[in-house]
Amino acid sequence: MVTSGTEDSTGGRFEEFGRRVDQKVGTAIPRAQDELKKIIAYLNDDVVPHLRQDSSKALRAVASQLEKLAAHLDDSRQGGDL
Repeated sequence: MVTSGTEDSTGGRFEEFGRRVDQKVGTAIPRAQDELKKIIAYLNDDVVPHLRQDSSKALRAVASQLEKLAAHLDDSRQGGDL
């Protein structure tokens, strides 16, 4: 059985530990939020525009290939190859 003196000292150490953890978490959260804002800004300002630009280039390339395929199908149909 634990005596009340030991219980108090253990409980006191646990409470002190809890206070230190709360303090560290309390200072870490605003820093984490600031870093998250920086990440979001980077994605919005640098990554997304490049993705959009690259996506439009890819769509143009696909459109060109589809046009060639359509022309080939038209030529084949007119020549009776199908």
